[in-house]
Amino acid sequence: MKTSVYKSFIVSLLTVFLLSSVLPFRAEAEENALNIEADAAILVEAETGRILYQKNIDKVLGIASMTKMMTEYLLLEAVHEGRVKWDQEYTVSDYVYKISQNRNLSNVPLRKDGKYTVRELYEAMAIYSANAATVAIAEIVAGSEANFVKMMNEKAEELGLKDYKFVNATGLNNKDLQGLHPEGSGENDENVMSARAVAKLAYHLYHKFPEILETASIPKKVFREGTDDEIQMDNWNWMLPGLVYAYEGVDGIKTGYTEFAGYCFTGTAERDGIRFITVVMNAKTDGKPSYKARFEETRKLLDYGFSNYTLKELYPSGYQLKGKSTVPVEKGKEKFVSIQTKKPLSLVVKRGEEKNYKPVYVIEQKKLTAPVKKGQKVGYMTVKYEGENDYGYLTKEGEKAVRVDLVTAQKVEKANWFVLTMRAIGGLFSDLWSGVSGTVKDLF
Repeated sequence: MKTSVYKSFIVSLLTVFLLSSVLPFRAEAEENALNIEADAAILVEAETGRILYQKNIDKVLGIASMTKMMTEYLLLEAVHEGRVKWDQEYTVSDYVYKISQNRNLSNVPLRKDGKYTVRELYEAMAIYSANAATVAIAEIVAGSEANFVKMMNEKAEELGLKDYKFVNATGLNNKDLQGLHPEGSGENDENVMSARAVAKLAYHLYHKFPEILETASIPKKVFREGTDDEIQMDNWNWMLPGLVYAYEGVDGIKTGYTEFAGYCFTGTAERDGIRFITVVMNAKTDGKPSYKARFEETRKLLDYGFSNYTLKELYPSGYQLKGKSTVPVEKGKEKFVSIQTKKPLSLVVKRGEEKNYKPVYVIEQKKLTAPVKKGQKVGYMTVKYEGENDYGYLTKEGEKAVRVDLVTAQKVEKANWFVLTMRAIGGLFSDLWSGVSGTVKDLF
């Protein structure tokens, strides 16, 4: 009997020892097991911009045609502000015509005497990554590509991006622009960004202009269908439904390739109310750049996200934090009012980690004056993550999304004059008594 108890004790002790040794490395091992073959990669929860996985995300690298996300942003902004219209016609410049005839680049050939609508050019850029169409958009928005490049860099700063440099609107090597690269840039200049900056740009683009996905998700379309100029445009994002590397839920955003940048991809996918944004830069297969690598590495990131994370209601509507759920009320029938969350607080969390999120009250109105309405806002509740591998958020705005309002749980009417008078008298005598008792105490 004693031997059996002793053996059980030893087994329990060894189990505790092994778990304590393994658990601290569990999360790290999980992420290392992804084995992302790319110079840089990032996985982001799209609604809040919370970073769930990272690899070299601040390393500045070539971005190739992922550049066109900034061109899309500036075009859509101009359309929303009424400076550009979708049915507005563009007459092809000599520069755009010359670039459009280079079929070694991704292009839809444009006629020198042709007229094209902004929407036609936008679709050619967003679906087929057409480079001359992209330069045409730059000319429409800014008058010239050189002016547009200035706008790109200014917008990057405005969006809070770091580690970036835009030298043209397309992401092509400047040397491919046949000596017509934008003024102020050199022939060997390249567009560069960090994975964090690319993800942040994609985050802003998705949140401000969610309609981008309507076009980015089109797998195939005919440019100028029914005319002598028609050309099949196959989306370079082969993870879209029906294409070679189809992945459930993928609907954007932008691929990129140049010899300088390697194979890149900014992807996004949504399932069951959860959307992720991914970026892989200079993706490889067995150490060598390959076309399929950008999709294979993106698949790893998305599989990791959808397998390990779930949308969870952490705290319900009407939640009250023990010991902190009242606010004092002046001149009210009651001296305190209860406060509670107005809505449930839901968050995308790693499975099994719900208990690592602790509620935090931020009271903005520390004292109220009657009358107080039911549902009156007094602050907000957020959560603090106490687990491992907290990589933070892409933006301050995203972090602020992880909060719900704190409101009063009931109304408090104003006390009548008699009650207020008695309270004042009581307060006066209380102060006098405190003063007298203090003096007597000092005497002894």
